[in-house]
Amino acid sequence: MNTLPVVVVGAGPIGLAAAAQLRERGLTPLVFERGLVAGAAVGEWNHVRLFSRWGELIDPAARRLLDATGWVAPDDDAYPTGQDWTRDYLSPLAAALGDFVQLGTEVIGVARRGRDRVVDAGRDTEPLSVHLRHADGTEDRVLAQAVIDASGTWGTPNPLGGEGLPALGEKTAAAHIEYRVPNIDDPEVRDRYAGKHIAIAGSGHSALTAIVALAGLEKQAPGTRISWVLRRGDIGSTFGGGEDDQLPARGALGLRAKAAVDDGLLTVVTGFRTATIEPDDGDSKVALVSDTGARIEDVDRVVVLTGFRPDLSWLSEIRLGLDPVLQAPVELAPLIDPNVHSCGTVYPHGVAELSHPEPNVFLAGMKSYGRAPTFLAMTGYEQVRSIAAALVGDHDAAARVELTLPETGVCGGAGVFDDPDTPAEAVEASAGCCAPPDPQLITLTTRAGG
Repeated sequence: MNTLPVVVVGAGPIGLAAAAQLRERGLTPLVFERGLVAGAAVGEWNHVRLFSRWGELIDPAARRLLDATGWVAPDDDAYPTGQDWTRDYLSPLAAALGDFVQLGTEVIGVARRGRDRVVDAGRDTEPLSVHLRHADGTEDRVLAQAVIDASGTWGTPNPLGGEGLPALGEKTAAAHIEYRVPNIDDPEVRDRYAGKHIAIAGSGHSALTAIVALAGLEKQAPGTRISWVLRRGDIGSTFGGGEDDQLPARGALGLRAKAAVDDGLLTVVTGFRTATIEPDDGDSKVALVSDTGARIEDVDRVVVLTGFRPDLSWLSEIRLGLDPVLQAPVELAPLIDPNVHSCGTVYPHGVAELSHPEPNVFLAGMKSYGRAPTFLAMTGYEQVRSIAAALVGDHDAAARVELTLPETGVCGGAGVFDDPDTPAEAVEASAGCCAPPDPQLITLTTRAGG
């Protein structure tokens, strides 16, 4: 029997669930988290309320582990914020896992012991070598029988540029740009946006969340104005399934954002692919310039919510089998590709779809989806359940589906726990199959000043 640990990268919801599943199967998990607390990434969006109920946000093995500690479970039908999720679930779960979770420890590389990616011999017999950097700057390595990368994509947001690369001048204009939903309840953050011209770029649920928050600010702070910048040619099904969405909180968000547009609280700019960000009014403001030369000028703050992508740099010595488009495992990509999936659910999946040419290396959770935006926490829980079963040789359990996902009621729907944006192209490709009728809105063309 292999006595080496299974290394789990990331102490977020999926990483901690993986540890609980592995522990229940009699394996030794070793979770490495770069942050100083469990759920460090979730802590960066504490103010955002999730679309999923508590009952859909707790992994079954984690629940069993917590129940044994006397943990009081939240109301299954309530909707937590990120802060609630961390305080009432992730932190207690990390505590219950004890020394299996090591905080302040970053995984900086994974390889097969004594071999780079070119060497064939021993890839199915030698253990995996996991290189670590600790908070004090020291480095070491541990050997593992398997690695589950549940590090997510939060640290690598997509840029504003319409080509997938940063717009010209985007890095120079960094002081004007935020790649997260602003927490307007924080007085310091609120002051940065009140009375300013704000450009929100993106067409997914993060963008809708920002619209709802900032539209309320426009009512309260004179001079606040909002330009909603969309790459696609029209709004179409951007507002989602509304009352038909079986994640009711997500449907309600779309309806609130639609109401803000209907009420004239923001200017909608469509067909705008940002190519350049230029200084405006000295360096105090910026202008967004599209690839056709259209301009949005006099912008104080830009909120870029165009999705996320995986960081694969520290896996360079591992033989990954990734789809060239989505950067997701090749067997998983057809199940989640927003360019071809019209609506409804992503099929539940497990170890068969998550395996790579490198034995016993798995991407799980949001990172497994690459650039696809359709991830739900409960999907990740099913992934790690299947992986844990496979690692102990229980192939029947690994292949068995133990998850039913809620219907989205939208095409190209994104309901995820940290709201990455739905690419405009994906929405356009799937529009019209089962979405509600397009909202009757006046969409303003691009003009100077917003």
